[in-house]
Amino acid sequence: MSDSRSEPVNATEPEDAGHPRRWAILSVLVISLIVVVLDNTVLNVAMKTLADPKEGVGATQSDLAWMINSYTLVFAGLLFASGVIGDRIGRKRMLLAGLVVFGVASLLSAYATTPDQLIWYRALMGAGAAVMMPSTLSLLRNVFSAKEFPKALGIWTGAVGIGGAIGPIVGGALLDHFWWGSVFLINVPIVVFGLIAVLILAPESKGSQARADFLGMALSMIGLVSLTYGIIEAGDEGSWTGVTVWGTIALGVIVLVAFVLWERRTPHASLDMGLFKNTRFSASSAIITLTFFGMMGLMFFMTFYLQLLKGYTPLETGLLFLPFGAAMLVFAPMSNTLVQRFGAKTVGIVAMLLVITNFTVTATVFEADTPVWVVIVLFAITGAGMANLMPPAMNTLMASVPKEKAGVGSALANTLRQVGGALGVAVLGTVMAQAYQSEIGEAAPQLPDKAAESYASTYGALESGLVPDAAQQAVQTAADASFITALHTTAYAAIGVAVVGLVVIALFFPGKRRREAGEAEREAAAEPEFVEV
Repeated sequence: MSDSRSEPVNATEPEDAGHPRRWAILSVLVISLIVVVLDNTVLNVAMKTLADPKEGVGATQSDLAWMINSYTLVFAGLLFASGVIGDRIGRKRMLLAGLVVFGVASLLSAYATTPDQLIWYRALMGAGAAVMMPSTLSLLRNVFSAKEFPKALGIWTGAVGIGGAIGPIVGGALLDHFWWGSVFLINVPIVVFGLIAVLILAPESKGSQARADFLGMALSMIGLVSLTYGIIEAGDEGSWTGVTVWGTIALGVIVLVAFVLWERRTPHASLDMGLFKNTRFSASSAIITLTFFGMMGLMFFMTFYLQLLKGYTPLETGLLFLPFGAAMLVFAPMSNTLVQRFGAKTVGIVAMLLVITNFTVTATVFEADTPVWVVIVLFAITGAGMANLMPPAMNTLMASVPKEKAGVGSALANTLRQVGGALGVAVLGTVMAQAYQSEIGEAAPQLPDKAAESYASTYGALESGLVPDAAQQAVQTAADASFITALHTTAYAAIGVAVVGLVVIALFFPGKRRREAGEAEREAAAEPEFVEV
């Protein structure tokens, strides 16, 4: 392997140059990204099949929860450390390693014979995804110039949206024609293609960190795993009062505080805490977290609305989510043009108002008989809002981090998204559970306590015959009405979170003419450094 600088495409304008194969590389990175995002949602449609002892693996409710949670825990815990390691040993190497681990874990998952096996294989998939994910964005930052990076980032963001949207569609289609393992086996040919393409096209790149911050990486992993575990438990239990919940969250917070103190003290910190003194960096971090808090929470409960209350199949539900991903795919690449014309503040405010429109309509209009076209339009509007909200925030965060720390910036951005989404599901889940329990307790006092914990548990009781036939219709009507009321309450809570984000954008995002001191110099001087293999 030899070190050399890639020649700029246009020698007269080096600041506008990027890697000669940058757009082909972007295509490969998008494919690698989609397989991770797709797998994160595809499992949802296979839950019922996996629980079947004949057609699946006979998974219990707890097993099913851990099939999702094991992936999330490992993914969130390793994200930041993976970005740091990638900056040191090479982002291409990390991407290849992540693809291999993810592909092997997918193959093992497809042929798992017990719930425990599938849980462990899913954890291994989470490790592969965590190793892979930061490398896609840091390589993107490395091969594109400062001028073209926002457009490339928009395409990357659109891929996140479309990957999440097509997951349930792909999963539903596969389950209609093949056995449950096909939802994992589909990853293998995509991974093989990605490995070959990355080997051929992608350049190697590294950071310049002299010493490894092993203690910082260890603290970040312990803190993030503990915090995420506590958040997941709160979401599953619908309560924040259990010792397991607040104990693990408290441990996670304490360890992350220790991480911050250590990073401020050590001369070879993995994360420069001084970055948070930059208001635009801090504001972008907050927006990423708050946006995914509201969106992941409410979108999660919209699945219950569509499948349980409306009666749509998993495949039909996936198709209804498609306008969200399609809008992100269409509008995300255009977001930088709007930012250049109107400024990040104006674009961010309008985009957040589009997201708030979803929450507001859900809180005030949604009923059991709401036409499905309203859902479709709302998903499309929300996708357009997200498409013009996330790229400016992500670009600001990545631009604030030196190129040699691109892996750290990518890992931080993805960690914020992951933790924000988990918090959204847990916090808004608690709001919905408590609102539902309050309503159903008055509307159907004859319902057993276990069956009144959530809308899903009530439906489970109805389907399993725990409710007498004479009371079935009354309980179902009461459950539907209670769920709608709880959904309204949850949407109002999401509005409150989104309004905080709106204030952050209005106060701290730059306007059209505002320029941060030194930004122009940094962008002009930014020239990607490539290490060709």
